Amino acid sequence: MPAGLMIPARNMPSMISGNGNVGGFGTSSGLTLGQPNMMEGQLHPLEMTQNTSESEIARMRDEEFDSTTKSGSDNHEGASGDDQDPRPKKKRYHRHTQHQIHEMEAFFKECPHPDDKQRKELGRELGLEPLQVKFWFQNKRTQMKTQHERQENTQLRAENEKLRADNMRFREALSTASCPNCGGPTAVGQMSFDEHHLRLENARLREEIDRISAIAAKYVGKPVVNYPLLSSPMPPRPLDFGAQPGTGEMYGAGDLLRSISAPSEADKPMIIELAVAAMEELIRMAQMGEPLWMTSLDCTTSMLNEEEYIRTFPRGIGPKPTGFKCEASRETAVVIMNHINLVEILMDVHQWSTVFSGIVSKATTLDVLSTGVAGNYNGALQVMTAEFQVPSPLVPTRESYYVRYCKQHAEGTWAVVDVSLDNLRPSPTVRCRRRPSGCLIQEMPNGYSKVTWVEHVEVDDRGVHNLYKQLVSSGHAFGAKRWIATLDRQCERLASVMATNITTGDVGVITNQDGRKSMLKLAERMVISFCAGVSASTAHTWTTLSGTGADDVRVMTRKSVDDPGRPPGIVLSAATSFWLPVSPKRVFDFLRDENSRSEWDILSNGGVVQEMAHIANGRDTGNCVSLLRVNSANSSQSNMLILQESCADPTASFVIYAPVDIVAMNVVLNGGDPDYVALLPSGFAILPDGTPASAGGIGDAGSAGSLLTVAFQILVDSVPTAKLSLGSVATVNNLIACTVERIKASLSCENA
Repeated sequence: MPAGLMIPARNMPSMISGNGNVGGFGTSSGLTLGQPNMMEGQLHPLEMTQNTSESEIARMRDEEFDSTTKSGSDNHEGASGDDQDPRPKKKRYHRHTQHQIHEMEAFFKECPHPDDKQRKELGRELGLEPLQVKFWFQNKRTQMKTQHERQENTQLRAENEKLRADNMRFREALSTASCPNCGGPTAVGQMSFDEHHLRLENARLREEIDRISAIAAKYVGKPVVNYPLLSSPMPPRPLDFGAQPGTGEMYGAGDLLRSISAPSEADKPMIIELAVAAMEELIRMAQMGEPLWMTSLDCTTSMLNEEEYIRTFPRGIGPKPTGFKCEASRETAVVIMNHINLVEILMDVHQWSTVFSGIVSKATTLDVLSTGVAGNYNGALQVMTAEFQVPSPLVPTRESYYVRYCKQHAEGTWAVVDVSLDNLRPSPTVRCRRRPSGCLIQEMPNGYSKVTWVEHVEVDDRGVHNLYKQLVSSGHAFGAKRWIATLDRQCERLASVMATNITTGDVGVITNQDGRKSMLKLAERMVISFCAGVSASTAHTWTTLSGTGADDVRVMTRKSVDDPGRPPGIVLSAATSFWLPVSPKRVFDFLRDENSRSEWDILSNGGVVQEMAHIANGRDTGNCVSLLRVNSANSSQSNMLILQESCADPTASFVIYAPVDIVAMNVVLNGGDPDYVALLPSGFAILPDGTPASAGGIGDAGSAGSLLTVAFQILVDSVPTAKLSLGSVATVNNLIACTVERIKASLSCENA
């Protein structure tokens, strides 16, 4: 072969560097044999023995070439000359100008993925080729992604360090652990960490119980089992309990929810251990079948076998107090809500009390022991107080002081549990104890969730009126069925708020998205205000006016000052509850129908009621928010509007309404802020009477009776400092009495 012959390097693309030279040799497009120093920059063949191999050098140069080209930061001119020349000439480069970079940065903020047309237009404006613009945007996106990943890595590294420190601390604790039975060392791995700590806590509590039992037997003469289980030794709190002179009894210092404050640091370890044990109990309660849960005779409900429960969970929060009754129930349903959103609602006290406004009259978070890990509620712990209600002044509310614990058990499976902390502050004012209660949430396809709710309480229900004893004892007033039915209905309501595919065929349907949201928000506030003002809450002072037996009318007064959601002045509330020999569904349909409204609504003066607009918020046709107009013969009331929400589920139904101002409602229908619309809601709460025939609930049209609560709120004086006159009280009393008589007469005629 002639010495000057060139061999094309078609099969050696990885050897070509950014300037056209062959990596390691410096030739242009071929490898010379036997002619060193043929071109400037050529290396001797013996230089191949250096540490960096030819392929590595070529790869590095290829990457440099790709980076330089794709970044768009260098612009080159094509080589001139004979196209057949195997030695391309060196390329010249120039940087993007500051103006070009600035313009592309600004465009990137608006549109990080420009299409071909946008790239061509941008390149024409900046004097660049579309390919250069494309490469610049690709490189910019890669740069932003790298920065984001770097930040995430920093955050994950910090969390990893924290977990590593916790792990080391736990290992040290396990290395010094001892067996509570024999006192010898325990082998790591024989039991879970939670189980190990529970065993240690149980051993400590057993010693504490024995010690207190000895003291109690010596000084009081009573065994300690008559008292709630106490926590670790600590100085007594004078505001929580003390010894009554002459006896060894413990007594409370006042109203439960008013006297309770955030837990002390000494209490927190016990609270955490109690929450962990409660979570394990809830999961087993939600998943176990017979013999723990026995099916009722009608095969519609599950009943807890108390003897089996005590055998399965022997410790818990102590024995059932004397005079208390056990209420335990379990229900399962599939609801239209993502499991993550459900957890957020349950762990946010404001959202939780809003969604369950018919059951929760008030709730407060006293302390947050843990906010969870990794940006979600997994491991969150909250100490709370709440008051649970039935919408009637004849049923006392149930106050509870408890810890709420949230935990993720598997991918798409969460659990939220409550358990009472009354043991920390023994008091005879406690009338309700929550054993581990809550729900197990499992992810389902298409944004649905399967919820299994367990409600397990011990309660002193002696204050319940005879009318409601059957309902309360059946578990339908405070039980799992009511919680799950309320959740199902509220999930449908929230889904209707987010709905965008609203049909425009029906007359009166509000299709404006902002108007729908504002009107539903206003109706939600109306329902919350009604429910909060109709129960026998500790915040209310009811006075019985007249009547005998169950038809007694309860009244109370409130002063409204500087509240944009209420008209200023003195508000008189009146409520009464009574039984009707008609099914709950028939009562609900009668009260929500605008065509029959004139039969019971005295304030409409016999005028014709017409529905102007409505929003459906559930699969049941009765679940909707309506705007009604009263065409009264009295010209002064011809422009009267009524906002009404009617809603029903298998355990309760409501028809709630309030007069509203026309100007204010126009603002709301156009998407305006509904918080400044003054409302005084009145309405009806309908419950099944608890008899076996009403086991089907509201939707059952059988022969079972109904428990109806009628409640009015009337502005009797627009001056908040005015004195309430007896005439105003008599007027409201007559109003509610006449309404009750009209309802009884109309439904009796229908039932005849």
